[in-house]
Amino acid sequence: MTEETTETIVHDDARHAEKMAKKKAARDKIMATKVGEKGLIIVNTGKGKGKSTAGFGMIFRHIAHGMPCAVVQFIKGAMETGERDLIDRHFADLCEFHTMGEGFTWETQDRARDVAAAQAAWAKAKDLISSGEKSMVLLDEINIALRYDYLDVAEVIAFLQNEKPPMCHVVMTGRNAKDELIEIADLVTEMELIKHPFRSGIKGQKGVEF
Repeated sequence: MTEETTETIVHDDARHAEKMAKKKAARDKIMATKVGEKGLIIVNTGKGKGKSTAGFGMIFRHIAHGMPCAVVQFIKGAMETGERDLIDRHFADLCEFHTMGEGFTWETQDRARDVAAAQAAWAKAKDLISSGEKSMVLLDEINIALRYDYLDVAEVIAFLQNEKPPMCHVVMTGRNAKDELIEIADLVTEMELIKHPFRSGIKGQKGVEF
């Protein structure tokens, strides 16, 4: 390595260090203003994969911190899932798991039955949230129940705004989240679909989809 090359590297390292120091100072200034805490309304929606997966990621974070939480599944039925099996076997003391759905709407083909299941799931969700005992409640696929008007979105919003305990996080997943729900949410993520193996004839696989 020549002397000129060494000087160039030292100069570049110094510029990088200076740039990062300025960036850190700016970041620290911003972070100093972020001191509030509240129970968040979180919406994961969009056509892409990962909405429920992201929700369960937060549930497992709660479990790891020893924080009580719960899951209510609005659509998924008796199908085996890795998340439910793991929680029921090892973390039932920290996380209640309620599978209230009977499968996707094209499987049941019975609107009255689907509405009744969604209403029962919502009643359970309200009990869990309003109890004040849970730090987080995941309402898995509730957006689908709202999309098909199995639940009244105005009622759901009124409950979240007026009856949710201040420090309880509520995570709501599923495609086609209602605009009204997005409006009141604190955190909204839209999963974008770019590629999916299903389009190439690959079925849902254990450990990836369930």
